[in-house]
Amino acid sequence: MEPLENVLVVDLTRNLPGPFASRELRRLGARVVRLEAPEGDPVRDVAPQWDEALNAGKESVLWDAKTDPELGPALCRRADVVLEGFRPGVAERLGVGPDAVPESAVYCSITGFGEGELRAGHDLNYMGWAGALEPTAPAMPPVPVADLAAGALTAVLRILAALLERERTGRGARIVVSMTHEAHELAQFAGRLTGALACYRIYETADGRYLTIAALEPQFWRRLCELLDRPDLVPRAHDAHDELEEIFRRRPLADWLGLFEGEDVCAGPVATLLEASREYGRAQRDSAAVPKLGEHTEAWRAELGL
Repeated sequence: MEPLENVLVVDLTRNLPGPFASRELRRLGARVVRLEAPEGDPVRDVAPQWDEALNAGKESVLWDAKTDPELGPALCRRADVVLEGFRPGVAERLGVGPDAVPESAVYCSITGFGEGELRAGHDLNYMGWAGALEPTAPAMPPVPVADLAAGALTAVLRILAALLERERTGRGARIVVSMTHEAHELAQFAGRLTGALACYRIYETADGRYLTIAALEPQFWRRLCELLDRPDLVPRAHDAHDELEEIFRRRPLADWLGLFEGEDVCAGPVATLLEASREYGRAQRDSAAVPKLGEHTEAWRAELGL
């Protein structure tokens, strides 16, 4: 039995943070029903690969709130968990706000800036407001951290805690996640680990590939210097940037990986996504199909007696 078996999640979100959160809940056994507007989630057309990764195995119910106002609220009243990502006030106007669900439901809002803040934004904006981009700007972050970690995974963590509490009390919870506030919590751990230290940095190799060096501890740094035949650099873990850049440009990535194989030096490649998937991709991809927009609407209408 999966931990969230028999838990019904109604997901009113779109784009990335909410669907990623409901994907993680589905992986724990929850039944996830997406309540989608007539135009559907833009990710379906803009990024089909993301759509497959995020929404395979979920159900899709098409809801036109103007012509069929009862469907959304009726489905949410059946939910154990409701997940929404509207601007403040929109869910209430549509009749699917926190007061429209049973007291036993866990209602989670993923927001940009918290309750009552109407400012528009996306991941890059949240990261900028949170101070998370200061050490590396104008370089772009490689993944949308505010969306996936500060938003989605924080929501999952708090939803799971609320479901656990519900087992004891029978009561649900009202959760508001601010991606900017949570990104700020993460930002304090950036600083020196963004290239300031020579021993913790990315270096270009002779073939135009890149090597990661993360020899923070003295024993790792000392062994790295020994393998590079540069014992003079042992006292210079923090400022030997130029020397290491020159050294690593002498040989291709494969040579360096061969030299460091089996050694405690905290070194590795900047792998391509394809290379990484061969070793670290999930052993079995989700075999479930991505639902067509509105595929499960009529079945749910019948279930709800509408």
